[in-house]
Amino acid sequence: EAQLVESGGGLVQAGGSLRLSCAASGFTFDDVVIGWFRQVPGKEREGVSCISSSDGTTYYDDSVKGRFTISSDNAKNTVYLQMNSLKPEDTAVYYCAADEGTGWGIDPEEYEYWGQGTQVTVSS
Repeated sequence: EAQLVESGGGLVQAGGSLRLSCAASGFTFDDVVIGWFRQVPGKEREGVSCISSSDGTTYYDDSVKGRFTISSDNAKNTVYLQMNSLKPEDTAVYYCAADEGTGWGIDPEEYEYWGQGTQVTVSS
């Protein structure tokens, strides 16, 4: 059974940093796209970043480019999202997801497996 477990969320002041982790199991990790998404109440889930586990190619939404860094440790089946220079508007529940297909990008519809989410709150 495919499973994704996020961790690392919390409360941080504006300008601070957090590192989210996404531990994957139950599927072949070496050839998937892992994405990070976020959602606030009343809004649609939006894509933040993604990485190809096979070649390390990354993609970032413009809203986080230059502040967030996605990385993958294939030996640990884990993807990280390093978030620096956090802003109050980054406050959301953050989810990681896996896409075993041939797609690429941060469209939530392309992803088959989802974690339960971790709350990130940035205070001003």
